[in-house]
Formats: sequence, structure tokens, C-alpha cells
Amino acid sequence: MEERKSIPVIIKVKTEVFQENELKEFFMEEEGQIVRIGEVLYIRYNEQLEGVDNKVSVTMKILADGSVQLIRAGDVRMKLKFDYQKHNETHYQTPFGTMWITTFTNNMRVSLKDRPYSGQVTIDYDLFGGDEKIGVYHLELNFTA
Repeated sequence: MEERKSIPVIIKVKTEVFQENELKEFFMEEEGQIVRIGEVLYIRYNEQLEGVDNKVSVTMKILADGSVQLIRAGDVRMKLKFDYQKHNETHYQTPFGTMWITTFTNNMRVSLKDRPYSGQVTIDYDLFGGDEKIGVYHLELNFTA
């Protein structure tokens, strides 16, 4: 992939959330773009979140060290970082206030293909608010040019 050249992609996101003994599934399909700057791959799209009026801008950064960042900007702001088998602390800003959260990445896989340019990012993680486990998450993002 040529550096700094934006490629339009179709992005499909599946999220499974297990909270309080209940499984919820969320599916989304959006147009987006992917661009490589240096050794970092950026996947960008807009997402409509439940309970939020405006769409939120989402950027997934795939870094050379194998870590992944999920950044949301808009009415909801957060920057989740995922490193295999590590805890990462961040804040989650909503229209109702800010809370500190921690992720623990149980499993993570990134696979990319050249023809057609496509890929998949899969992340299994636990989400904590303070010392309390909020839920267990499975995030799967697929993109195709």
C-alpha cells in the first residue's frame, strides 16, 4: 500500500458484549478509508452509537509494535489501547461525564491482504471501571477495498 494514499473501504464491525450474564451483539457496516503513514495503518469511519445524537468519528490505529488503538472523537471521546495480555488505563468522556476505564487484552489478531486490499482485526478484551469488571468484549472489524 502506498504511503499516505487514502483508499476507500467498506468496513464491517461486529461487537459482542457480555455483561451481567447477558450477551448483546452489535453489527455495523459503513464506508470508510484506510491510509498508511510510516509503519502505522489508520482505519477511519463514522459510527452511530446508541444514546448519542451525532455520529462519532472512529480511528483504529494498527501500530508496528503489534498494538492497536481505538479512538473515538465527537460527543463521545475515548482512546482505548490494546496490547496482548496487558492492562491499559484511559478515560471515557461522554455527554454525561468522564470515567476512568481499563482494558485487559486477552487475545488479539490482525491479518492483512493485498489483493484485494482487505483485512481483519479481532480483539477479545475485558473492560474495567476501577476494580470492577464491566464486561467481556469481542470486537471484530473487517475491511475490503
